[in-house]
Amino acid sequence: MMLSVANVGFSYNGRKILDDIGFRIHEGEMLVVVGVNGAGKTTLLKCLCGILRPDEGSIFIDETEIAQMERSDRARRIGYVPQRYSDTDTSVFEAILLGRKPHMGWTVTEKDLHVTEEILRALKLESMALRPISSLSGGEVQKVIIGRSLAQEPDLLLLDEPTSNLDLKNQMEIMDILTGVARNRGLSVIVTMHDINTALRFADQFLMLKDGRVHSITPRASVTEELIRHVLDVDVIMGRVGDYRVVIPNKPS
Repeated sequence: MMLSVANVGFSYNGRKILDDIGFRIHEGEMLVVVGVNGAGKTTLLKCLCGILRPDEGSIFIDETEIAQMERSDRARRIGYVPQRYSDTDTSVFEAILLGRKPHMGWTVTEKDLHVTEEILRALKLESMALRPISSLSGGEVQKVIIGRSLAQEPDLLLLDEPTSNLDLKNQMEIMDILTGVARNRGLSVIVTMHDINTALRFADQFLMLKDGRVHSITPRASVTEELIRHVLDVDVIMGRVGDYRVVIPNKPS
């Protein structure tokens, strides 16, 4: 599977939010989108999954343009995890099982139940499977909605700041799961993220957005202090701790 984005633009109330966005991502890859607040990260994800329709440009999965897909086909092929989740009346099990809806006929199959149970185990949610969503912490809810998207078994998974409500241990678990799913199932993953150090640990590629445009598309190993300063408007120092590169904000002068 390959996602191809070309010359995409989007405006809201006459204000240009995205301008001439173009990139490609192949199966098995994780692309992390970074930029300051208001750079257009969330808008880009909503255009990619069909919630918003771009004013111009094209978005293809393989040879099929997303705008021309039937809604049911789009739901099978694209999973989207927003920053906020409002459905709190279901149980954890039911919420994840609902991710199977694009694949279901009239009844729930053994495969639907098996996929749901696998995800509960992978996310360490078995003990709270019957609890209502409303009883969970913010971080636990975040894991549930990620699980729901994984239950779709999509080709493309889009996640808007998926680790923002998680403690450090759960951040690492979620990112390990996402990278594992990408590698083992040939899934393409696009994540928006503010935590540059987590991104440097897990991303294959960085899409740097600045003022609604692509500033650069950069392999993880090629991210530099200068690039971070320019895109994120903060002076930083880069170093290495063990096997990992880290970014430390510099003290303002």
